Amino acid sequence: MSRLNLDDFSDLIERPDSGIRRDAEERRERLIVTPGSLGRLDELGEWLSTAQASVPVRPIVQPRVVLFAGDHGVAQLGVSARESGSAHLLVRATLEGGSPVAVLARRTGVPVRIVDAGLDCDPELLPEEVVRHRVRRGSGRIDVEDALTIEETEAAVRLGMAIADEEADSGTDLVVLGDLSVGGTTPASTLIAALCGTDASVVTGRGGASIDDLAWMRKCAAIRDALRRARPVLGDQLELLAAVGGADLAATTGFLLQSAVRRMPVILDGVVSAACALVGQRAAFRAPDWWLAGQMSGEPAQAKALDRMALNPLLDQGVTVGEGTGALLALPLVQAAAALAAELPERTEPVESDSD
Repeated sequence: MSRLNLDDFSDLIERPDSGIRRDAEERRERLIVTPGSLGRLDELGEWLSTAQASVPVRPIVQPRVVLFAGDHGVAQLGVSARESGSAHLLVRATLEGGSPVAVLARRTGVPVRIVDAGLDCDPELLPEEVVRHRVRRGSGRIDVEDALTIEETEAAVRLGMAIADEEADSGTDLVVLGDLSVGGTTPASTLIAALCGTDASVVTGRGGASIDDLAWMRKCAAIRDALRRARPVLGDQLELLAAVGGADLAATTGFLLQSAVRRMPVILDGVVSAACALVGQRAAFRAPDWWLAGQMSGEPAQAKALDRMALNPLLDQGVTVGEGTGALLALPLVQAAAALAAELPERTEPVESDSD
């Protein structure tokens, strides 16, 4: 098998049909509610209509939460409020229904799929359907070593692509994307700093489980050291993910790119999915047209990545817990926009001109 080249996605991903967008806009002009009076819901309805290539827009009937799980060796440095190698506890809490995303998913009736790309735990601790895709156990300490080998990185990207194909083939019509990781915001921030050409201090945040000042300084130093390793490989997205990413981040990147190929819209959650999306944009500039930013997490790196991709978050509720929670909170807005665009009646009389 030849080596995967992420740049090939540039030829595979198309923009949503501009003709469909014009048709959606014209339909919006004919509805009984004044154009613009529904705010961003108008924009969302038109975006979804173009993603579906359907006017009127179809309702979202089969959404799915997809969470990629992994542990990161850099957590050994005390850059996370959680213990290194403990991401399996987040997975277990979600499976048992006790995490925020699990509660919201249960309330909204959205199924949750967890994919172990690189957890650092015995496989016997979790169900087979979660662990069977694992690329490796944990990821390397990116301040001093590569997160993955090139072979592992390619396997992780292909894993994400395969999961996207499975979801698209099963009828999933919108994905809420998140992560279950410990230490994941550190490589995510490193990727964003490298791709945006900024310093470590500009992108270093407090993480999902907020860290104190000393931990923040350790995290900033780890990102600074990882950036020195990232900059020489900026020209190759696969090598970049191998150097300072991780199995879950590489899998998420593959998932996002293949979802765009399959024309399956995705709602991004926090800084981890934003970092993977930014890597994806570097490979295929049209890909962000298929993604929505669900929420502003407060992580400075996420804000930089979304700005670079021109994605405007739907929500800003101060939700930092991660795990797809903020993106899932945004799902009802998208569903509401679809319902309004599809079900509001059109005017039966022409609009009177304002001119004499």
